[in-house]
Amino acid sequence: MPGLARVLTLPNLLSFLVLSFGLLGCSSTKAPKSAPSKPLFTPPPGLASDASASSTHPVMLGIDVLEAEGFASVRGKRIGLLTHPAGVNRQGIPTIDVLRRAPGVKLVALFAAEHGITGDAPASAKIASGTDNRTGLAVHSLFPPRRPTKAMLKDVDALVIDLQDIGTRSYTFVAAMRWAMEGCFEHNVEVIVLDRPNPLGGLKVGGPLLDAQWSRQNYVGAFRVPYVHGLTIGELARMAKEAPGVLEVPEAVRARGRLKVITMRGWHRAMRWPETGLKFVPTSGMMRDFEAVQGYPMTGLGSYFDSNPRVNFDTGFRTGIGPAHPFRGLSHKRATLEVLEKELVALQPKLPGLRFQRVTTANSKTGKNGTGLYIQIVDYDAWEPCDLNFWMMKLTCRLSGQNPFAPVRGRDPSGFLRHMGSQAFMNDLAANGANVDVEKWLRQWREQSRVYQEQSKRYWLYR
Repeated sequence: MPGLARVLTLPNLLSFLVLSFGLLGCSSTKAPKSAPSKPLFTPPPGLASDASASSTHPVMLGIDVLEAEGFASVRGKRIGLLTHPAGVNRQGIPTIDVLRRAPGVKLVALFAAEHGITGDAPASAKIASGTDNRTGLAVHSLFPPRRPTKAMLKDVDALVIDLQDIGTRSYTFVAAMRWAMEGCFEHNVEVIVLDRPNPLGGLKVGGPLLDAQWSRQNYVGAFRVPYVHGLTIGELARMAKEAPGVLEVPEAVRARGRLKVITMRGWHRAMRWPETGLKFVPTSGMMRDFEAVQGYPMTGLGSYFDSNPRVNFDTGFRTGIGPAHPFRGLSHKRATLEVLEKELVALQPKLPGLRFQRVTTANSKTGKNGTGLYIQIVDYDAWEPCDLNFWMMKLTCRLSGQNPFAPVRGRDPSGFLRHMGSQAFMNDLAANGANVDVEKWLRQWREQSRVYQEQSKRYWLYR
């Protein structure tokens, strides 16, 4: 049948996964201009426990370990720093300031990823190179996506990378790291990655892998991994250095490239962000807290849209309740709240660990209260982080009145595919719409994820 993927045999799957990796980045959804008001509801106990940071398992970040070791790995070197506002130590002091005051270390330049050094640029907006007003340091922009050039690196002995990832393939900071590694390896500059927690923990893995055809020059798919990949940014860097074919550089360049990962202390794979004892610093305008980090892999694909007339791709779903609860509140352009609630509640048996609840929040834009459907995670262990997306895609084929995934003149699904990753599933959606067998695909992806996770253990830095 059209669109049905050939199920890989285990030996073929193992070979495929050993070399499987692609580009990642932030959602192209634009951030709201103002922060939401406090929700007018009390989270249930399961959600409330997620929000309370525990201090019983203190974690030392890579930057904390670097400082505890007397900056030995960077002492006497001219340092460039690729970072953003979430690049802070466990006291909340920016890594920029920690390295500026470090004895025997000369911080000579900053490098900016998506959203810029100050973090206030909209998603996908071009970042200009220039001078950082606060420190007076040169800022070299690596966004739009580019490798650091020889000119950018001429006064740099080592590029330090301190970026907070969120554990989902299409978030761009790991792409910035990968491309930075390529440029540094080409120009014989050492790379030092200061490791940080995967907020979802190191055990959750799920969703489709990225097809090879979407893996090159893809800033939202820099590693051919499942949509939720279960690795820290340091482990991804290790994969990029050690696995042939991940970096787009000649093998001789990869072999001579110098990488050092400053590992964390106190972090283990079962830890979610609230258990680290660390304050979450927003990584982008819509990724304001752990609530959004959990929501992004659940609904980011299912609510994908691009209103550019040349793209004309829209699933019909939207996230948030007004400006509150990005990626955790759901609505649909063509369905009332009552209809959507009925449909999603009917899906709950297929979505272990999730519950849908009507909530009311104050809308800071309109000054009025708004009501919407909030996605609760009531059992984290049972929760499959990506599954809801694909049920949303099946559901929208019925709610939209027409199949939004079907090929029509003037519709370009390539951006969606660069995020989602599976052409075969897209073909199935396009051909069968609301009749697509989601459960078949989820079973296939779970088996691929199981094999991937076993293979990826060779890059683990923590147990």
